[in-house]
Amino acid sequence: MSSEKLNTKLVSVGRNKKYCQGSVNSVIQRASSIVFDSVQQKKHATKHRGERELFYGRRGTLTHFAFQDAMAELEGGKGCVLYPCGSAAIANSILSFVKTGDNVLMTGGAYEPTQAFCNTILADMGVSTTYYDPMQGAEVAKLMTSDTAVVFLETPNSITMEVPDIPSIVSAVRAVKSDVVIIIDNTWTAGVLFHALEHDIDISVQAGTKYIVGHSDAMIGTAVANERCWERLRERSYLMGQMVDADTAYVASRGLRTLGVRLKQHHESSIAVAQWLSARPEVARVNHPALPESIGHENYQRDFSGSCGLFSFILNEKLTDEQIANYLDNFTHFSMAYSWGGYESLVLANQPEELNAIRPVGPVDFEGTLVRVHIGLEDVDDLIADLEAGFDRIK
Repeated sequence: MSSEKLNTKLVSVGRNKKYCQGSVNSVIQRASSIVFDSVQQKKHATKHRGERELFYGRRGTLTHFAFQDAMAELEGGKGCVLYPCGSAAIANSILSFVKTGDNVLMTGGAYEPTQAFCNTILADMGVSTTYYDPMQGAEVAKLMTSDTAVVFLETPNSITMEVPDIPSIVSAVRAVKSDVVIIIDNTWTAGVLFHALEHDIDISVQAGTKYIVGHSDAMIGTAVANERCWERLRERSYLMGQMVDADTAYVASRGLRTLGVRLKQHHESSIAVAQWLSARPEVARVNHPALPESIGHENYQRDFSGSCGLFSFILNEKLTDEQIANYLDNFTHFSMAYSWGGYESLVLANQPEELNAIRPVGPVDFEGTLVRVHIGLEDVDDLIADLEAGFDRIK
């Protein structure tokens, strides 16, 4: 898991005197209009409006700048753009670097709304999408064309949780087209368990709604860019009207302070639950990157510094609709809800045909019902007892 250095950094980033003004946390500055004391000050703000200088509310306030500085430092980027949610961060990051006639090389294991964005919005713009099997590694580069402007990665794969060999993909793609823009959905790692920009990735995107906020009560997206892509991402996102309110930026910034200890507990608890599940007769496979039997585990060991609370497992049998309802409707500690990353435990189920419908590069390799869980901060024994009672309900 993470070292002392990460925990120290999470406490200190974005907390300089300018942003805190004597407080422990950054101030909450709500503003649309910024008042200038002189023409000279106005000219200075206009010239430096993209450099965390107070200019106009949509460019950000001290509250936004504090969080942006923190995220850029944590992920090793030149700067960070804020969006109202993770999907907005993904969509606008791609839109900032494509035009009609371009091609996007998209992981076939992507978050479903990312695929829907490509298949509708990008398609209507005349931007084509080519899906690839993310577990092919360097072979992915063979799908690139002269029109490929963006390569999009995600790790681990959404729902089924395989961990691709990201360094091999990036290296092979760069060898074909060195200036292609490489973007990754880095939400599962909260941007701190896998340092994307250190692997020659241009932009690391995440739904800060999940682990950064950490309490399931606010939505925010972040995109941290390297120096090469920073200005274009910042300016084009601004032109597309992307911003968040100061209160949400504050909540996200505050969430960073406990991110390290929360991730540590999610990591430990999820592995304990995953190991228990792997020994259950009802379970065919557990998809937790930290477990040796999980697909891509060797990539996880090499590239990640820890895991979070989100994983899935596959049952030996395909449940009927009645069994699924009886299973999901009666948990004590696991709630049914979309999203994840909060302090609470969550559970959802998917049939193999449902997953096949959102996997454009081939069918899944199992026939039983898949159950996705997020292991929260409750006591592990209570969660295991809840899951055991769930198995009893479907016998």
